[in-house]
This record gives sequence, structure tokens and C-alpha cells, in this order.
Amino acid sequence: MNRPGTVNTRAAYQRLRDAALGVHPLHITAQRAEGLVDVLIEGWQLTLAVDAEGLAQCVQCVAPNGDQAGLEDWHRYGTNPTDLLSLWERTQLETRLAG
Repeated sequence: MNRPGTVNTRAAYQRLRDAALGVHPLHITAQRAEGLVDVLIEGWQLTLAVDAEGLAQCVQCVAPNGDQAGLEDWHRYGTNPTDLLSLWERTQLETRLAG
């Protein structure tokens, strides 16, 4: 069970999935030298880590209502929102992140 004010993995995954499917646009708001990319999807702010192999993980997510979660909340294997993406969804997001 999530503590109040914490975005659950499934909710963050749904935003990524919606962007991959083209349901909601993905807007890149910042690209940092450390391989981090800040994106905005329908009011949700996500920080994604991208490495040489592609989309690595979601580092942080902030919902429009202020609820948030990050790596400390998704520390177990398989609980990061990007872990739920299908190969096709991941590829679509990587294409959008590449520009």
C-alpha cells in the first residue's frame, strides 16, 4: 500500500504508456548532461534516465496534484514504471526522446 502523497508505479507507467501510444504528447522540458531527460505528459512531470542502451529508468515522477515518487520508492527490481513497458512501448518512447 502506498503512503499518502506517493505516486504508484502503475500510475506513472500509464503516463509513459499513453505517450508511447500517442494518446498524450510527450514534451521534453530539459535534457541534462548526466543522461537525464525531464518530460511533461498531460501535467505529469517525469525525469527519465537514458543511457547507451536506451531508456533505463524513471528517476522521479510528480503528478499534477503534487503526489510524487522516485527511485527510493521503486528500489526493488521490477517496480520501476519503465519495467512495465513492452518492448514496443519502450521503442516508441526512445524514438520520441531521441528527438
